Amino acid sequence: MPKTLLLLSLLALASAQAQITPIPDARAQVPSSQLVPQPKRAEFPAGTLALAGLGIRTVGKAPELGWAARDLRAEWKTRLGATLPDASAGKSAIVIGTLADADLAAKAKAAGLTTTAAEGYALWVDAGGAYVVGADAKGAYLGAQTLRQLLMPAGLRFAKISDSPTLKERVAMIYLDQYSKGVNDALIPLLAALKYNTVLVMSNYVQWDTARTGGYAHPGGASKAEARRVAALAREHGLEVIPLIETLGHVQWMYYGGANRDLYQDPESQNPFAYDTLNPATYSRVLFPIFKEAAEVFGARTIHIGHDEVRNRDRFPARANGKAVGFEKLFVDDTVKIHDYLKTLGVNTMIWHDSAFSDSVIGSLPAKLPKDIRVAYWNYAPGTDYPIVGQIAKLGFPALGASWDEPGNAEGVAKAVQKSGALGMIQTRWTGYFGNPSIWDGQAQQGVAYVRAAGAFWNPEAKAVANAEALYRDLYAPAAYKATAGATVSLRALATRSLTDDDEKGWIGKGPEIDLRNLKTGVQQIGAYRFEVSGAVMLKGQRGAVSDLPTKVRIEIGRRADALAFLHTTGWPSAVARENIGRYEIEYADGSKLVQPLEYGRHIRAWTDTLPTSMIPAPGWAGQTADGLEVNVPVLEWKNPRPTVAIRSVTLVSEGKNANPALIGLTLIGGQ
Repeated sequence: MPKTLLLLSLLALASAQAQITPIPDARAQVPSSQLVPQPKRAEFPAGTLALAGLGIRTVGKAPELGWAARDLRAEWKTRLGATLPDASAGKSAIVIGTLADADLAAKAKAAGLTTTAAEGYALWVDAGGAYVVGADAKGAYLGAQTLRQLLMPAGLRFAKISDSPTLKERVAMIYLDQYSKGVNDALIPLLAALKYNTVLVMSNYVQWDTARTGGYAHPGGASKAEARRVAALAREHGLEVIPLIETLGHVQWMYYGGANRDLYQDPESQNPFAYDTLNPATYSRVLFPIFKEAAEVFGARTIHIGHDEVRNRDRFPARANGKAVGFEKLFVDDTVKIHDYLKTLGVNTMIWHDSAFSDSVIGSLPAKLPKDIRVAYWNYAPGTDYPIVGQIAKLGFPALGASWDEPGNAEGVAKAVQKSGALGMIQTRWTGYFGNPSIWDGQAQQGVAYVRAAGAFWNPEAKAVANAEALYRDLYAPAAYKATAGATVSLRALATRSLTDDDEKGWIGKGPEIDLRNLKTGVQQIGAYRFEVSGAVMLKGQRGAVSDLPTKVRIEIGRRADALAFLHTTGWPSAVARENIGRYEIEYADGSKLVQPLEYGRHIRAWTDTLPTSMIPAPGWAGQTADGLEVNVPVLEWKNPRPTVAIRSVTLVSEGKNANPALIGLTLIGGQ
């Protein structure tokens, strides 16, 4: 064969029989040692309370105590595959109650852990058993969430904890849409475990009777029955429910299907954004009937009516009669009208701050609003100085801060709220009115932010939550604490690049300051998986530094597996989310094949891309380059639909794009 053809053949496909080494813990989910939120006071003496013979007993009749027992029993079942029975006389017990019980109050005092703050609790685990004693029933329930985190396969960690929240209101935003059930059934227990006490429920597109009658009920919206079910589920997890129904601005929901055209604020708008506040039908035909339905369905004590970004899109005011009145009076009259109506239903009002407290109107408009309106100040940038939340509080309004998903944002605003004496914080989420599934796959970073924010809202003085991505993934889809045997696969014979780059010929050719030298070689635990790391099977891409690499590499396997774990990344990022940048071809012993596509951001991402938009890949290795750049390598677990048939080979294929795949570790799970 001519040398040129031989070289092209080698570039097209490299292949080798891999060295495969059986191990007892190919995948092993282990408890986190980090408690989230971080308690105010915690000690962890050496030792564990054995699980054998351990049962649970509640002292008191408050429903929160029953919820605590329910959650602990679920934890035992999920993590250990075991039942947590009622406590038996003469055996160790988990005891949950409140300071209202004199005996438990005395025990807590003797342990030096008494707390009387609202939602506070004392918790201790020692050889004599485990106790959670709440200052009130809510505190007992929240203390049980901490106890869940002390569970290990061998028993409950010894601990002495005294704890209470700094911020009174700790709110997380969720959505109602056609995908609500599967998502909210996972999110609500997660939020309770993180010690939120309220959910703000985006409810614009609930299929209200009023909307159905008026012809503007959106097919993608949740039914009223689903809204009612989610509200009940939230309350049974200690979460107050505040529906968010956006009004004045963001009111496209009331115009769906061409309805209510007579209520446009701007009759010339091609995408109507606001309504006509001077048309009585706005209130009698649309807003008031829907608010009445929402108050009943959610059992709401407060309704958030939006009122943000009112002038961002349409002309406001646009009609001649509105221009004669002026923006400020239109805004105030609308807000007061809704506030007064909600009062007749026994419901409080909440608004966003920006339209009513902007620099141009803060000197006059707020003075015209009722002082019992709750005002949520949103600022989505990381920082340390947020003076407006304090200004709102000084003007006499119950104030809350609101954060979004960028690291440092929730932490900074929570400290400002604490300093100002405001009520609490809202962790917002903006994943689209019909995008509930994206909280796991597509906008998962907004779910990760729930974890970071929970730590900041409970205890603003605590350190930022570490490894929030892994914690979110585990809380949303909890896994059993057990090890599964399998085998590591050595990629040494197929490696095309080293992880270090001392001579600008390794990794991505950028030199020793920009490489993966801090990902050490050898057999090691990375996330929940064990890999043998020796180098990278990096494939061809558009960049000149990798243009001479092969487009395919075949790894000979020759054994069965229940799943495959790929420790992989790309040398450079893709400019297009979900771009297909390669694939794994899994060939079985019978000659059949399956393909696992590699969509950027969904199955794989660049080592320099630390934004976890999808939870399909599990968190893997995270660290820094020599020059301090944050980097990571996630893990994709592929579940084998044919575990009884041996896998002959796995072939990694590159599409040759800017994001070129690089396989660093491969582990076979199960298949013994």
